[in-house]
Amino acid sequence: MLDVTRMRVLEAIARTGSVTAAARELNYSQPSVSHHIARLERESGAQLLQRVGRGVRLTEAGRVLAERAAEILGRLDAAGAELASYVSLGAGRLRIAAYSTAVVALLPPVAARLSREHPGLQLEIVDTHPPEALEMLRRGAVDAAVVFRYDDEREEGPIRLQHLRDDPTYVLTRDPVGSIRALADETWVGGCERCTQHLVELCESEGFAPRIRYSTDDMVAIQALVAAGMGAATIPGLALAAHRHPDIVATELPGAERHIFLATYGEPPDPPPIAALRAALARGL
Repeated sequence: MLDVTRMRVLEAIARTGSVTAAARELNYSQPSVSHHIARLERESGAQLLQRVGRGVRLTEAGRVLAERAAEILGRLDAAGAELASYVSLGAGRLRIAAYSTAVVALLPPVAARLSREHPGLQLEIVDTHPPEALEMLRRGAVDAAVVFRYDDEREEGPIRLQHLRDDPTYVLTRDPVGSIRALADETWVGGCERCTQHLVELCESEGFAPRIRYSTDDMVAIQALVAAGMGAATIPGLALAAHRHPDIVATELPGAERHIFLATYGEPPDPPPIAALRAALARGL
């Protein structure tokens, strides 16, 4: 059977890039780290590290095991946090991954409410894109994720989605426009990969392909570029509510909203921190 402590050592080497850095992070001596890896290689029957000059690199077997170790250790850490939270919400932690707009416009009042009602609960928020947030949730690096989708596709497996709200999409210009079709000859500012794909689909549904000349997932920068006359753009309503440049015109696009979900791992009943998060979101939306 593979030893969890030795797997933690391998995961630290994979993540930090060296035996020295892993030893420093884990507060081990370098010989102790090397000893753990040697024992893990005997347990697994595979060579996990290969010397390269004065350093090391993972073999393919080492990479595979390190990836599985990260997932296993994440779930173990999540289990420990859940177990502590079952005693009471006066302790424990709640880790949430969310995309930037949700971090700015949706979570602050929720975080404030949780802090007031459960001051002993340690809240951690990670700003990341939805695919990365869901991957973090799968491997136990976070307890919940706030994500968005433009379609009604549902997750398969242990991830559970709760619809929170729909967020309308607006087209941004310097001057009023009647429809997105009127911007067929305009240049465009793209957003994140999924937002840019949504923009392309919206334009193609109107019979043209957008000429995207600029790309940024910073909603403030998108508005600044439009205000400077560099092109048109689309933006979600939450981002517009959080910050609005005075020199832009925002026109809502009917039927182009995106759907916001709370993603959690596993079936009910929820651990107390997740239940508290659901309640705070319900009161804050």
